[in-house]
Amino acid sequence: MIFAAGLGTRLKPFTENHPKALAVVNNKPLLQRNIEYLKSFGVDEFVINVHHFPQQIISFLKEHDNFGSNITISDETNALLETGGGLKKAAAYLTGDEPFLVMNVDMLTNLDISKMIAFHKANKSLATLAITERTTSRYFLFNKKNELCGWKNIKTNEEKISKKENDFIPKAFSGIHIIEPEIFKLIKREGKFSMVEVYLELCARHTIMGFDHSSDILIDVGKPESITKAESLFL
Repeated sequence: MIFAAGLGTRLKPFTENHPKALAVVNNKPLLQRNIEYLKSFGVDEFVINVHHFPQQIISFLKEHDNFGSNITISDETNALLETGGGLKKAAAYLTGDEPFLVMNVDMLTNLDISKMIAFHKANKSLATLAITERTTSRYFLFNKKNELCGWKNIKTNEEKISKKENDFIPKAFSGIHIIEPEIFKLIKREGKFSMVEVYLELCARHTIMGFDHSSDILIDVGKPESITKAESLFL
């Protein structure tokens, strides 16, 4: 699933008339880049959620014949549901025996998805989160086994601890997850909510791992200046 429903407020003025999923990096929209990126690892079925200028995304995909993939649209036109609510709304398209991958449309990376999937399966985790050591204001907190234990906002000092440890290792979330379908039975929230809240509730009783890919390229294309940086790295 590719999260493409956000308002993209940091990318104004572009997002005043377009969805952020169609922001262009070297003549190629973010959505296209991430579809092609995932296809390079054998992914050929996608769920894409839409809210902000949804018809532009739908028309773009149709014009390009879905880039040779099977694409289902999860329509959030009536209400933007955030990551957790958006995932739950799309649950019917994501159930099965195999884990599924979720990523934010505005993240560009060269992370080796096959290695992350192998790590996820080896650890038998409910979910695996791609993480790095980069600087941010909000961190997931892990123990030495890379198991999720909590979360902290270093600007406000707000902290949520679900699993007690002597020492926590802070890591920044990359907006890429691998998730087991059984998670839908465990999500009790309804409506609009974040997957961060879900993970913090579930990690006390279930294994949620962090997959560190700090050596990879990762750019959050959320601001106009980050597009310039992305264009120097993604041709």
